[in-house]
Amino acid sequence: MSDTSRTPAGKGLSKYALSGLVLGAGGIAALTVSAIGYRLGWWQVVTALSISEWAAYVAALGLVVSAIGAVLSRPGTRRRGFLLSVIGIVASLPVVVMAMQWEYAARTYPSINDISTDTEDPPVFWDMPNPTLYPGAAAAALQRAAYPDLAPLNLGVAPDRAYALAKALTKDKGWEIVADEPKEGRIEAVDRSLLYGFRDEIVIRIAASGGGARVDLRSRSRIGRIDRGVNARRIRGFLSALKESAGKIKQ
Repeated sequence: MSDTSRTPAGKGLSKYALSGLVLGAGGIAALTVSAIGYRLGWWQVVTALSISEWAAYVAALGLVVSAIGAVLSRPGTRRRGFLLSVIGIVASLPVVVMAMQWEYAARTYPSINDISTDTEDPPVFWDMPNPTLYPGAAAAALQRAAYPDLAPLNLGVAPDRAYALAKALTKDKGWEIVADEPKEGRIEAVDRSLLYGFRDEIVIRIAASGGGARVDLRSRSRIGRIDRGVNARRIRGFLSALKESAGKIKQ
């Protein structure tokens, strides 16, 4: 079968270029449908992730086919479709890159989804739908090996001030506050992932310590057995921003 279909202009349109574009667009469409369907409750997470896996395969094929089309239809050749090939590559890349990042993270980060700055006495979830305990010593050992930098944050401000700063930062990040208990020094919130809206649960514990305040944070994924490092990054980001906010008060 020829790679081209004849057109009135006299130049053949590369079927690789056209097919690659269709496949790239199909990958994006499948990923979008997977996420929308999960958010609307059409299917469970297993189905959503299965669709996203196939979306990655389709997009990867689209990337290869589009690249072939770009070579065959590059300027100076007898085939048309170079621009279609470039669009196909651009359409395929986001899905392929996302899939590669997910796979890399799944292989790189430990098989845990509950991270705490205090593994000996972790903050407790009291107001979440499933207030389970911290996984225990085995998970703590994996956490310490993977994220040795995670530790409580000590601030040189009063506990009530630290609480106010933490609450304000929680709102700034767009987290849904589930529990607001200033007398207990406890804030519970939910963060949602951008694409699928997966819910992660966060509890912030603030206590008096050495004339200032000690802040502990625990973040866990509501579903799944691994988090691909998301919870650790969330804790680092929050504590770094909180430290910066407290530092501005002291200046």
